[in-house]
Amino acid sequence: MGDEGRVREIRTDTYSYVFGTYGEPVATVRPGEIVDIYTEDAFESRVQDVDDLPSQVLTMPFLNPQTGPIVVEGARKGDTLAVEILEIEPTRDFVVSAHIPNFGGLTGTSATALLTPSLPEQVYKYPLRDGHVELPRGIRLPYRPFVGTIATAPELEAIGALTPGPFGGNMDVPDTCPGNIVRLPVNVDGAWFFTGDAHASQGDGELCGVACEMTARVRVRFGVESGATIAWPRIESPTEIMTVGSARPMEDAARIAWVELIRWMQADYGFEELEAYQLLTHAGRMRVGNMVDPQYSLVAKIDKSLLGS
Repeated sequence: MGDEGRVREIRTDTYSYVFGTYGEPVATVRPGEIVDIYTEDAFESRVQDVDDLPSQVLTMPFLNPQTGPIVVEGARKGDTLAVEILEIEPTRDFVVSAHIPNFGGLTGTSATALLTPSLPEQVYKYPLRDGHVELPRGIRLPYRPFVGTIATAPELEAIGALTPGPFGGNMDVPDTCPGNIVRLPVNVDGAWFFTGDAHASQGDGELCGVACEMTARVRVRFGVESGATIAWPRIESPTEIMTVGSARPMEDAARIAWVELIRWMQADYGFEELEAYQLLTHAGRMRVGNMVDPQYSLVAKIDKSLLGS
């Protein structure tokens, strides 16, 4: 794919808090180029210890900083950007998590308004060593890194970096991990790519709204699939194909993901629509990426072994 063995670093002191084309690009890359992108955590490293309460140290609404935009040469509107995630390495030896007032899956929020008091704010700091996140009670979670946020720019809007959508965004799906290829719609020439919000581990749904947040070096290889148009993000692992839908209510996110998976099975694997629908009712699987963001993200998947050659 060109430039094999050469790795370029992309670092920045300024981050984007929106997905859009209204900021200055931090870099331009070529298809086939391998790049190390250095990313901040969702708190921009302002939460360093248990006394650093997000409500006091963060500047609302400037949240979830992204490294980008990164322009990809040759990408044109209507193409697909293929991002092969090669490595995700932490750049510090701890992760942080938190319970944040009016944010999370089991508390009142601005979108789910309740008269009951919010849950108390609390910060958690956990060591990251020997390939594990070390929790209390001797619990050790295996290091399973992924980028919580990965996106191209929408064509017109500037959308806050906490939000997922057809462009990707803050999906928080653990399948955006090393070994997988993430495909994103190209809505503007150059794609205008963003990533950040790396997690060392996360349960399905990201229940409290915060995972094991870390800073990271994210190694990727960019590819441009010219003339291949997709409507929503797609993920390919060595064994599965997956599609992501983001919406509220959650069942609409699920429907988007399932419909997009059927469309992929039709286009690339020769299935008839109802044939694919029938197979998915028996063998399809679904996971919840997040149930906390402005839109919820769900992943529909099917094993490649069931799709034929």
